[in-house]
Amino acid sequence: MKMSKEEYADYVRQRAPKSPLGKDMLLAFLIGGLICCIGQSINDLYTGLGAEKDAAASWTSVTMVFLGALLTGLGVYDRIARYGGAGTLVPITGFANSVVSPTLEFRTEGWITGTAVKMFSIAGPVIVYGILASVIYGVILLLFGMG
Repeated sequence: MKMSKEEYADYVRQRAPKSPLGKDMLLAFLIGGLICCIGQSINDLYTGLGAEKDAAASWTSVTMVFLGALLTGLGVYDRIARYGGAGTLVPITGFANSVVSPTLEFRTEGWITGTAVKMFSIAGPVIVYGILASVIYGVILLLFGMG
Protein backbone atom coordinates (compact mmCIF):
# COMPACT_ATOMS: atom_id res chain seq x y z
CA MET A 1 0.00 0.00 0.00
CA LYS A 2 1.55 3.27 -1.15
CA MET A 3 0.84 6.43 0.86
CA SER A 4 2.06 9.96 0.52
CA LYS A 5 3.55 11.71 3.53
CA GLU A 6 0.31 13.65 4.01
CA GLU A 7 -1.84 10.51 3.83
CA TYR A 8 0.41 8.76 6.31
CA ALA A 9 0.28 11.76 8.68
CA ASP A 10 -3.55 11.72 8.50
CA TYR A 11 -3.57 7.97 9.15
CA VAL A 12 -1.33 8.35 12.22
CA ARG A 13 -3.38 11.31 13.50
CA GLN A 14 -6.57 9.24 13.29
CA ARG A 15 -5.06 6.21 15.05
CA ALA A 16 -3.04 7.98 17.77
CA PRO A 17 -4.63 8.12 21.22
CA LYS A 18 -5.77 11.56 22.31
CA SER A 19 -3.80 13.06 25.16
CA PRO A 20 -5.72 14.53 28.09
CA LEU A 21 -3.90 17.87 27.76
CA GLY A 22 -5.63 19.65 30.64
CA LYS A 23 -4.97 16.82 33.08
CA ASP A 24 -1.36 16.49 31.92
CA MET A 25 -0.70 20.21 32.36
CA LEU A 26 -2.29 20.25 35.82
CA LEU A 27 -0.24 17.25 36.98
CA ALA A 28 2.96 18.77 35.54
CA PHE A 29 2.24 22.01 37.38
CA LEU A 30 1.48 20.24 40.66
CA ILE A 31 4.42 17.81 40.60
CA GLY A 32 6.88 20.48 39.42
CA GLY A 33 5.56 22.85 42.06
CA LEU A 34 5.85 20.17 44.74
CA ILE A 35 9.49 19.52 43.79
CA CYS A 36 10.17 23.27 43.98
CA CYS A 37 8.42 23.47 47.38
CA ILE A 38 10.63 20.65 48.64
CA GLY A 39 13.67 22.56 47.39
CA GLN A 40 12.49 25.74 49.11
CA SER A 41 11.90 23.80 52.33
CA ILE A 42 15.43 22.41 52.19
CA ASN A 43 16.76 25.92 51.57
CA ASP A 44 14.77 27.24 54.55
CA LEU A 45 16.14 24.38 56.67
CA TYR A 46 19.74 25.25 55.80
CA THR A 47 19.09 28.94 56.43
CA GLY A 48 17.41 28.10 59.74
CA LEU A 49 20.46 26.09 60.74
CA GLY A 50 22.54 29.25 60.34
CA ALA A 51 23.87 29.02 56.78
CA GLU A 52 24.42 32.24 54.83
CA LYS A 53 21.91 32.87 52.04
CA ASP A 54 24.37 32.01 49.23
CA ALA A 55 25.71 28.93 51.02
CA ALA A 56 22.18 27.68 51.72
CA ALA A 57 21.30 28.10 48.03
CA SER A 58 24.40 26.14 46.97
CA TRP A 59 23.75 23.38 49.49
CA THR A 60 20.14 23.21 48.37
CA SER A 61 21.20 22.76 44.73
CA VAL A 62 23.62 20.00 45.68
CA THR A 63 20.99 18.29 47.84
CA MET A 64 18.34 18.45 45.10
CA VAL A 65 20.75 17.05 42.49
CA PHE A 66 21.66 14.26 44.91
CA LEU A 67 18.00 13.48 45.61
CA GLY A 68 17.17 13.49 41.89
CA ALA A 69 20.06 11.12 41.15
CA LEU A 70 19.21 8.86 44.10
CA LEU A 71 15.52 8.66 43.21
CA THR A 72 16.43 7.94 39.58
CA GLY A 73 18.78 5.15 40.65
CA LEU A 74 16.06 3.64 42.84
CA GLY A 75 13.50 3.85 40.00
CA VAL A 76 11.28 6.24 41.94
CA TYR A 77 11.85 9.33 39.77
CA ASP A 78 10.58 7.52 36.67
CA ARG A 79 7.36 6.59 38.47
CA ILE A 80 6.91 10.22 39.54
CA ALA A 81 7.59 11.34 35.96
CA ARG A 82 4.84 9.05 34.66
CA TYR A 83 2.36 11.24 36.49
CA GLY A 84 4.14 14.59 36.56
CA GLY A 85 5.42 14.57 32.98
CA ALA A 86 7.21 17.81 32.13
CA GLY A 87 6.85 18.96 35.72
CA THR A 88 9.73 16.63 36.60
CA LEU A 89 11.96 18.01 33.84
CA VAL A 90 12.03 21.66 34.81
CA PRO A 91 13.50 21.64 38.34
CA ILE A 92 17.14 20.84 39.02
CA THR A 93 16.19 17.26 39.84
CA GLY A 94 15.28 16.82 36.17
CA PHE A 95 18.88 17.63 35.27
CA ALA A 96 20.13 14.95 37.65
CA ASN A 97 17.64 12.51 36.15
CA SER A 98 18.82 13.32 32.62
CA VAL A 99 22.41 12.48 33.60
CA VAL A 100 21.73 9.35 35.66
CA SER A 101 19.12 7.68 33.41
CA PRO A 102 21.36 7.10 30.37
CA THR A 103 24.20 6.12 32.70
CA LEU A 104 22.09 3.35 34.20
CA GLU A 105 20.74 2.27 30.84
CA PHE A 106 24.14 1.84 29.21
CA ARG A 107 26.22 0.63 32.19
CA THR A 108 26.37 -2.90 30.74
CA GLU A 109 28.48 -1.54 27.87
CA GLY A 110 31.31 -0.71 30.28
CA TRP A 111 32.69 2.28 32.14
CA ILE A 112 34.10 4.06 29.09
CA THR A 113 31.90 3.17 26.12
CA GLY A 114 28.72 2.87 28.17
CA THR A 115 28.62 5.00 31.30
CA ALA A 116 31.06 7.77 30.35
CA VAL A 117 29.91 8.16 26.75
CA LYS A 118 26.18 8.12 27.44
CA MET A 119 26.20 10.10 30.71
CA PHE A 120 25.66 13.47 29.03
CA SER A 121 23.77 12.28 25.95
CA ILE A 122 20.61 14.05 27.15
CA ALA A 123 22.03 16.73 29.44
CA GLY A 124 24.96 17.64 27.16
CA PRO A 125 22.98 19.71 24.65
CA VAL A 126 21.23 21.50 27.52
CA ILE A 127 24.59 22.42 29.02
CA VAL A 128 26.05 23.52 25.66
CA TYR A 129 23.10 25.70 24.66
CA GLY A 130 22.70 27.04 28.20
CA ILE A 131 26.31 28.23 28.17
CA LEU A 132 25.93 29.62 24.65
CA ALA A 133 22.78 31.52 25.63
CA SER A 134 24.48 32.96 28.72
CA VAL A 135 27.42 34.17 26.62
CA ILE A 136 25.07 35.81 24.11
CA TYR A 137 23.07 37.48 26.90
CA GLY A 138 26.31 38.63 28.53
CA VAL A 139 27.53 40.18 25.29
CA ILE A 140 24.18 41.95 24.79
CA LEU A 141 24.28 43.32 28.35
CA LEU A 142 27.88 44.44 27.81
CA LEU A 143 27.02 46.18 24.52
CA PHE A 144 24.13 48.08 26.11
CA GLY A 145 26.15 49.04 29.18
CA MET A 146 24.05 47.04 31.62
CA GLY A 147 26.80 44.64 32.71
